[in-house]
Amino acid sequence: MTVSKTTQTELIRVAHLLADVARPVTLAHFRASVLATDNKDSAGFDPVTVADRGAEKAMREVLASERPNDAILGEEFGHQSGTTGLTWVLDPIDGTRGYISGTPTWGVLISVANAEGPMFGLIDQPYIRERFAGGFGVSELHGPTGMLALQCRVARPLSEATVFTTFPEVGNAQEGAAFRAVASRAQLTRYGMDCYAYALLAAGQVDLVIEAGLNAYDIHAPIAVIQAAGGIVTDWAGGPAHDGGQVIAAANPEIHAEALAILKDASGG
Repeated sequence: MTVSKTTQTELIRVAHLLADVARPVTLAHFRASVLATDNKDSAGFDPVTVADRGAEKAMREVLASERPNDAILGEEFGHQSGTTGLTWVLDPIDGTRGYISGTPTWGVLISVANAEGPMFGLIDQPYIRERFAGGFGVSELHGPTGMLALQCRVARPLSEATVFTTFPEVGNAQEGAAFRAVASRAQLTRYGMDCYAYALLAAGQVDLVIEAGLNAYDIHAPIAVIQAAGGIVTDWAGGPAHDGGQVIAAANPEIHAEALAILKDASGG
C-alpha cells in the first residue's frame, strides 16, 4: 500500500499533533513527589502510571477528530479497528521504569503503519525537548539547538562499536547469552536507555541496539526513524521486526551482518 504525497504530509502533521498533546500530560507527572504506580505483571514488575494512560487517551482523542477511520494499536488501551489500511501505533511512555525513576531516557513513540510495517515515526523526549522524526523523506531531530539531520554512523568493526540494550538479562537465558556474545566483542556496552537508545543510533552516536521480548508498539517508531537515517532493523533471523520479539537495530549493513552472524550462532538460529 502506498500513500500520496498529500496524505504523507497529512500523516506527518497528525503525528506531530499526537506528540504535542502527549508532552504536557507526561511532563505534568514526571519527577512528581508522589506518583501512583500500578503493576501490570503479577509475576514481575511492569509499571503503568496515570501519565501512561492519560497520554494515550489524549492521543486517541486527537485521532478520533483528525483520522477517525484509521486503526489504532496502543499499549494501554489495545487495538481499535479501522477501514483505511493504516494503523497508528502508540506507546505513550516507552521506558516507564525510567520515567518513575526520574531519568530522561523514556519517550513517547508514535508511528503510522500499513500491513508491511511502519512508514513514519516519531521518538519524542518531552523533558529534554528532543523529537526524532523519520519516514516519507524526512529524517531529522528537532531539539533545543534547532533542527539537525539524522544520519546513522558509517561502518566500523564490532571491536570499535558501541552496543546498547535496556535490560542486562536481555530476555531468556539463551537470548542473554547471545547478546553477551556480541557485547563481549564490542568496545563499549551500555544499558537502560529504552527508546532513547534507538534515537541515539539514528543520530549517529552508537552502532547497535539489541533487545528481546519487545512488543510491536515498542519498535514501530524506532524502525521508521532508524531506516530513514540509513540504518537497518531486523529480527535476529534477519527478517522483519515490526511485530516485536528479538530485535537488532544497526547503523549500517556491515555491522548488522557482523553482529547478526554472532547472534545466530550463539542462539542456535
